[in-house]
Amino acid sequence: MRKIILLLAGALLCAGVGVAAGQQRKTPAAKQEKREVREQRRATRLAEYAQHIDSVVQSRNFQFNPQTMQRMPAGPVRQLLNPTFNLGIWSEGTVDICLPYIKGFTVPYYTTMLNYTIGNVQNYTTERTNDGWTVTFTTTLFSASDYTFTLEIFTNTGGANLTITNPWYNPVQYTGTISQLY
Repeated sequence: MRKIILLLAGALLCAGVGVAAGQQRKTPAAKQEKREVREQRRATRLAEYAQHIDSVVQSRNFQFNPQTMQRMPAGPVRQLLNPTFNLGIWSEGTVDICLPYIKGFTVPYYTTMLNYTIGNVQNYTTERTNDGWTVTFTTTLFSASDYTFTLEIFTNTGGANLTITNPWYNPVQYTGTISQLY
């Protein structure tokens, strides 16, 4: 019995020495240096991503992919899971719209689809802001009134807010992301 205890104690002692030999204590300076390298890589990736979003918006070949929609000023937030919903802006001046839209100024509100390819957008402007870009344009959507599309794009996150206003209905706001069109 005594031999077994001595053998187990020796094995545990050897295992402890082996584990301690495998571990190296890092000095605070080494930890600080590693952290600074990680922070620098992260800052570089963030700057490259912001530059990518800027170039996508300036190329005028991008797509807004909505994730939620809300009738303003205080309607319920609805999640949009259909991957075919989007707003595509092409460099030749064409805008592809496939979005659900809430019509009605008072109850009863009803949802309809904006499913158009528009070649005649008016007042297309792209303005640089502190957070990113604001893209605005108007179109009639083949009706008697104007629809104004305002797209706020945030370069650091790639997120965007789209607000569609019309004089006859409450504004509808969408949140989502921006992606490049090829």
